[in-house]
Amino acid sequence: MIPIANPIIDQEEKELVNEVMDSGMLIMGEYVKKFEKKFAKYSETNYGIATSSGTTALDVAVKSLELEEGDKVITTPFTFIASSNSILYSKADPIFADVKEDTYNIDPDSIRELLKEHPNTKAILIVHLFGLPCDMDEIMEIANEHNLLLIEDSAQAHGATYDGRKVGSFGEVSAFSFYPTKNMTTSEGGIVLTDDQEIMERARLLVNHGSPKKYHHDILGYNYRMTNISAAIGLVQFKKLDKFNEQRQKNAEKLTDGLNDLDWLETPVVPDNREHVFHQYTIKTDYRNELLKYLKENEIGFGIHYPMPAYEQSLYKKLGYKDTRCPVTEKLCDQVVSIPVHPALSDEDLDYIIEKLRNFR
Repeated sequence: MIPIANPIIDQEEKELVNEVMDSGMLIMGEYVKKFEKKFAKYSETNYGIATSSGTTALDVAVKSLELEEGDKVITTPFTFIASSNSILYSKADPIFADVKEDTYNIDPDSIRELLKEHPNTKAILIVHLFGLPCDMDEIMEIANEHNLLLIEDSAQAHGATYDGRKVGSFGEVSAFSFYPTKNMTTSEGGIVLTDDQEIMERARLLVNHGSPKKYHHDILGYNYRMTNISAAIGLVQFKKLDKFNEQRQKNAEKLTDGLNDLDWLETPVVPDNREHVFHQYTIKTDYRNELLKYLKENEIGFGIHYPMPAYEQSLYKKLGYKDTRCPVTEKLCDQVVSIPVHPALSDEDLDYIIEKLRNFR
């Protein structure tokens, strides 16, 4: 079986984890601080606040902006549920924009239309989906014109760039995930990035019970801290991130070269001004059900990211989103299939995947 994901954990990660275990400092400490500084610098931001997961990073990112109950935040419905849920956690209201059919990312034209309906919108939460940056020139233009706060969900886009600038460095605040299947991992973890000192200070309080020092609690906070154990894994993984991304890009290039002439599928697009880091290699096809059966029979792993828009989830229907419609998103939810692209794939694996897909129809 060729898996859809295969985290690469080597001896160096294990040795540094053992070092942490021997130190006795298992929770917050120097390893976390080192990881925060290294990842923030790499992502071209001033501050990094490590968290226990990508979801807690999103929660902190949104809460650090001090939105008020009922504030409207435009976001995408074509992503993992944590993106829009992070808006709900702050008692704000997600407003769903449609996505672009070629990139799968939020459509600036759809944002503009929603702003006509909701002129008091306070923020935009974008997702750099599958490792491809959004249309940042247009999104920044919209945010500046309408005085909107910008939150970047960069959970799938570690190291991706738009016009040479790293994702996570455009908005007031951004969030990354280090779940095991991501481009790098801390086993489970996340990080909030910002250039704003006040946002950073609030975020630090939020991740640690609202506490600036032991037994003093200034705001309502949470236990969202990253452990030293996770940070140790992250420090080693971070050194490999560019190499992992480069291998993902090479694997994606080989897949595209081998598949882009087939008339029954569409391979991912990479606009000229963007560096795609291929968290997922996602194709589109009108023959998905038959293809999934075929992939299973041939022991090729796959993923459906994502099978329904966020607003069609039971939670959102109960919240009153029954009449929300994003036609492009709904179409994509029936077409997309992600196939293996991770750096642990061999050339033989890639050749096998290409051969089998070419023989599908």
